[in-house]
Amino acid sequence: MRLDGVLFFPVTPFGADGGLAEPALARHVAAGVAAGAGGVFTACGTGEFSALDLDEYTRVMAVSVRAADGRVPVFGGAGGPLPAAKAIARAAAAQGADGLLLMPPYLVTGPASGLVQYVREVAEAGGLPVIIYQRGTARFTPGAVAELAKVPNVIGFKDGLGDFDLLQRIILTVRSSTDKPFTFFNGLPTAELTVPAYRGLGVNLYSSAVFAFAPEISLAFYKAVTGGDEVLVQRLLTHFYLPLVELRDLVPGYAVSLVKAGVRIRGLDVGGVRPPLVDPSPEHVASLERLITTGLEIAGERVITSEHTL
Repeated sequence: MRLDGVLFFPVTPFGADGGLAEPALARHVAAGVAAGAGGVFTACGTGEFSALDLDEYTRVMAVSVRAADGRVPVFGGAGGPLPAAKAIARAAAAQGADGLLLMPPYLVTGPASGLVQYVREVAEAGGLPVIIYQRGTARFTPGAVAELAKVPNVIGFKDGLGDFDLLQRIILTVRSSTDKPFTFFNGLPTAELTVPAYRGLGVNLYSSAVFAFAPEISLAFYKAVTGGDEVLVQRLLTHFYLPLVELRDLVPGYAVSLVKAGVRIRGLDVGGVRPPLVDPSPEHVASLERLITTGLEIAGERVITSEHTL
């Protein structure tokens, strides 16, 4: 199993009745894979993991695995209270997932030793490769990550804090304590904005929320940053990603809500978000639509409707 390129985090579509819209999810995932995703991370933060019950989560995993059809790895989100996280891990394994992105425990803040035990128990329950997600209540010490890197099925560490001093110490400690392949990821919201900084630490993989609604822009940025086209990187950062982040920061939860709105703008009805998130206002949707148009123009695409509707 190899993760490479742009990592796709699908939204979870809901129908008019508020329930899971499986056909829309299948179309969304299949189109993302066809557009060039390097991996699918379904039912994670962008996929409203915290708003799904176990049955819905299981169905999301089943649909996503079928839609990806073995072309790229499919990871499922996990996290929350320990018993729930373990049940989710088992459900993902049963549906054929390739791995888990393990998000923070629910609310509580434990010491490093407690976080280590939490990861160990979830990893054991599912038996799947696990990527640890450092964010919120899950803040790891370098020693804790080095200890977990020795667990056979813990394969990576995704940073959602943006504390570069801590991350550098984690990377150096892990690299000096094990020869096992262990991958680091940039997991900040709208990660492209910080890609140049993370690449300076040797962290090249990142989550692309933009890929869910504008793969043309996401892939153009990826090709520019990996190909050394600094002019295009700066144009996209300045005229698309920076104003997108500014729009995102206007309302808590817009990191998810705007992505879902973007998918709707591009032609796939995925419904709205579930509480406590709120859908963007009409004014903010209009701003997002203008930003998408700008981004597509910079990326060399002149139309809003893509042949790969996501």
